[in-house]
Amino acid sequence: MTSIDKCLILPDLNATIDSPDRGEIWIVESARAGGKYEIDALSRDLVETLGEGARARLATWLIDQRLLGNQCPKITREIVEYAKAKRPLPPHERATRLLCFIAEQMETIASATHIQQGRNDGPAYAWSESTDWGELCALFSHLNDSKLLDMIHYGTRDRFELKVTMEGHRKIAEHEVHVATTQAFVAMWFDDSMNDAFERGIKPAIELAGYKPLRIDQKPDVNKIDDEIIAEIRRSRFLVADFTHGDEGARGGVYFEAGFAHGLGIPVIFTCRKDMVGKLHFDTRQYAHIVWQNPEELRDGLRNRILARIGEGPGD
Repeated sequence: MTSIDKCLILPDLNATIDSPDRGEIWIVESARAGGKYEIDALSRDLVETLGEGARARLATWLIDQRLLGNQCPKITREIVEYAKAKRPLPPHERATRLLCFIAEQMETIASATHIQQGRNDGPAYAWSESTDWGELCALFSHLNDSKLLDMIHYGTRDRFELKVTMEGHRKIAEHEVHVATTQAFVAMWFDDSMNDAFERGIKPAIELAGYKPLRIDQKPDVNKIDDEIIAEIRRSRFLVADFTHGDEGARGGVYFEAGFAHGLGIPVIFTCRKDMVGKLHFDTRQYAHIVWQNPEELRDGLRNRILARIGEGPGD
C-alpha cells in the first residue's frame, strides 16, 4: 500500500496528512503549500518527480485556487503537467503576491506583522513562488525599496517586522481586480472563417467554466480601439489567445495582446488550429497550446484547461 508522510509540494515538518479512503487519496494540510490540498496515488508519484521550481509553481496554482474559493484543491495529473510546463512568475508578480500575503497578516492598516525564518514563514513561500529564505529576503527588499513595504529586521536577516504602506495597499487593490473579475479576454483572428471556432468552441468553453468572454470587435460603443484593448485586458481574469491565421500571415495583434497580459501577470491560455502549429512564432512555441481541428475539440480542451489553470468561475 502506498502512503504519504510529508507535504509533497515544499518541505514542511508540521504538515498533517489524512487518508479518508484508506490509502489512495490523501488530504494534506501544509503551511508551505498555503493550506490544504487533495492528491491521489498517481498524482503523488508524478509530483515526486518534479524539480524545486515546478513544485513552487504548483504551490502558486494552489494559492490561486483558494483565492477563487476552492479551499482544498485537487492535484491531478493535468495540473502536475501544467506546473512542469508553466514558466516561473516574473519577479515583480512574485513580489506583489507576497505583498498581498503580508497585508492579510496585518490586523489593521497601522499594525505590523512578523516573519521569522523557520517559524512562521511557510505560507510566504507558497504565495511568492519562492523556494528558499534568500528569495524571500530579496522580495522583501524589493518591496521596501519600492516604498510598498516598511521593513525592519532584528539584528540578523532571519526575522523581520513588516508593514504595508498606503502605496502598497493601492498596489494590492490593482492586483485584486484580476482575481475578482469574471471577464475572459479573447484575442484571435476576426475572420468569418473563425466564426464557428468562436461561437461553438471558445465562447461556450469560457461560459461552461463560469466566465464571460469578451471579443473587442463585438463590444458595443468601442472608442479608440487600442486603448479599449489595453483597458479590457487589464480588467480580465485571464486571456485566451488563438494563433490561427490566414495566408496573409500571423496576427500581430494576438501576439501583442498575449504578451501584454503576460507582462501584467494575467494568465494566458494558448490555442491554435492544428494546420497552423508549424507556423507559430518561436516566442510562443514553447508554451503548451491547445491544438484543435474542430470547434468541439477546441471547446472541450479549452474548458478543461480553464478549470485546471484558473478554476471554476461563479457563472451568472
